[in-house]
Amino acid sequence: MTRRLPVVGVLGSGDEAHTDKAEAIGRWLATLDVHLLTGAGKGVMEVVSRAFQAVPDRVGLVVGIAPCGDDPAVPQPGYPNPFVELAILTHLPLSGISGTDPMSRNHINVLSSNVLIALPGGAGTSSEVALAVRYRRPIVAFIDKPSDIPALPGEVAAVATLCEVQDFVQRILATS
Repeated sequence: MTRRLPVVGVLGSGDEAHTDKAEAIGRWLATLDVHLLTGAGKGVMEVVSRAFQAVPDRVGLVVGIAPCGDDPAVPQPGYPNPFVELAILTHLPLSGISGTDPMSRNHINVLSSNVLIALPGGAGTSSEVALAVRYRRPIVAFIDKPSDIPALPGEVAAVATLCEVQDFVQRILATS
């Protein structure tokens, strides 16, 4: 019987890489028996995916929820990034400031993850964080200051070190 792996969603900027944080998260997650889920784009999503994929003998896959254009079988330009191993194409085109709209793929990203890690980002990241709170999904923000994620809700644990992220994620995975 095949064991079902937990899914860890990583949220963050599609424009900025935040390389130190994203690489550290990707490499560490690849040492766990988990799948990595992102929005399949550039920036944080690409860096964390590349770092995860580069770890030899990992068990999990890099999963990306990719938005499509008018043709739901054709991803929008730039999606999925080259490190996504399982691209899930969706007809849901909205993101950014419209990321909590029912036509946003952010709902899939949040609801498909056992635990979420938010890295610095803009309106799209903020909307995913808001959805995590709405859907009561465990989430930790790996940031240096609260303004790294605009409108960060007070109930989201904000931490500044990889060790704190690891403690949070491992505690959640131990109970999932």
